[in-house]
Amino acid sequence: MSKEMQELQKHWHSVIQTIHSNANVVAFMNSRVGQYLDDHPFVALSLLMFVAVSAIPVAFFLVFVVTTAVMACIGVIVMEGVVIAIGGIALLCVLCGLGALSLGVSGVLSVSYVALSTLVNYWCASRDQIRKPDVNGSLPQKKPGLDLSANAAKSE
Repeated sequence: MSKEMQELQKHWHSVIQTIHSNANVVAFMNSRVGQYLDDHPFVALSLLMFVAVSAIPVAFFLVFVVTTAVMACIGVIVMEGVVIAIGGIALLCVLCGLGALSLGVSGVLSVSYVALSTLVNYWCASRDQIRKPDVNGSLPQKKPGLDLSANAAKSE
């Protein structure tokens, strides 16, 4: 590995150690919710995506509520309830859509992670097999197994 990559790995390891040694993180991970999320990474990723994506609409709704409350102080009291109710329904619809979006994105990320890690593991294993000589010093021979090209030639 290059020196920059090793430095980056050390820095990343120290950041992770700092997070894992935080008392609040340790308390959360020892709770039932933390253990459940640790056992179910897809749910944890979906929850993380939902919280990250829904922060902006919730903030807009809170600004909207404060604005209507200020307007109610000015004199439009009856209208405030109707406007906040319509805004709450709109926020509920947006959050439902964002929940579905976060499930979809976390599903795509999970499938991509599994596929890419499988490909990288396969690539590294095949590269290591090519580089390592057998015990007697010769390169490994092609093992009989799935040779689709030979089967395709026989069937024609």
